[in-house]
Amino acid sequence: MHEAQAALAALLDCPTARLTAVITPPDADRRGLSGATDLTRSARSAGVPVFYESDLNVPGAAALIRTLAPDLMVVVGWTRLLGPGVLSVPRQGCVGFHASLLPRHRGRAPVNWAILRGERVTGNTMLLLDPGADTGDIVDQVRIPIGPDDTCGTVYERVARAGADMLRSNLPALLTGTAPRHPQNPAEGDVLPRRTPGMGVIDWDRPASAVHDWVRALTTPYPGAFGVLGGERVMVWRTRPPNGDEPGGPPGSVLAVGPEGVRVATHAESVLITAMSGPDESPQPAAHWARRAGVRPGAQFAAVPPAVARWVLGEGPRPEGVAR
Repeated sequence: MHEAQAALAALLDCPTARLTAVITPPDADRRGLSGATDLTRSARSAGVPVFYESDLNVPGAAALIRTLAPDLMVVVGWTRLLGPGVLSVPRQGCVGFHASLLPRHRGRAPVNWAILRGERVTGNTMLLLDPGADTGDIVDQVRIPIGPDDTCGTVYERVARAGADMLRSNLPALLTGTAPRHPQNPAEGDVLPRRTPGMGVIDWDRPASAVHDWVRALTTPYPGAFGVLGGERVMVWRTRPPNGDEPGGPPGSVLAVGPEGVRVATHAESVLITAMSGPDESPQPAAHWARRAGVRPGAQFAAVPPAVARWVLGEGPRPEGVAR
């Protein structure tokens, strides 16, 4: 995932540690994963063996880790929880990272959730892994601001740098078992719902700032936000931060198509879309794409039913018949 390359570089730079091996998913399993990265070239160029596994909990993977006999495992970007059979192998345990200020925002996609909820601060937490989801003892934390122009991609870049810095600072103590450990209170924090591509639908009947946050939270390298126009899905990759003085209209209505982009009305205001595309296309300048697709003022994006609007915000179950 996003942070893995930076963490690998930090390990390779450490003069007091010997990296025994890199275990990463095979190419076929990485395809289609948001933010997936290939560690093979970096590892092999440093003379580090690379092994490919999809699930570290299967007997073959666990046996490989026992054979490697690591003092410490550094786990970055794996989405499956590690079971006791793997966690118990390294003499000093397994250290991992979570892109929030734990215990706040345990669970999946914490940066995406933070941005789409309009939060202005997230973080990265280094923790010693246990069988729970992001419940292990905290070793270190870094606060990371979220600016109005940030996207999930730019924030994850800072998350990756913060993780690498924490790894460099704490690795000697982790290897000797003397790193600080701060237990989490199970009663504190929250658990984020899992996100799926279908949850990217834009509810235009929300404030312009909320729509802008929605788009930047889900843009590349994630599946993207989208609206439905004329029965077809239209991907929205970038919007300009609203300034509170934009013209309004019926939510979801296209107000203007011009050189700067496509302006769409929201609840009481509007947003300027600057990058959009069809569902299987790369992001394109919105004005160019809209002209090619025949999008004109007066076009109307479909409204989002209330049950769907609650689901995409993590406030209700997926309505029956709605694609994941």
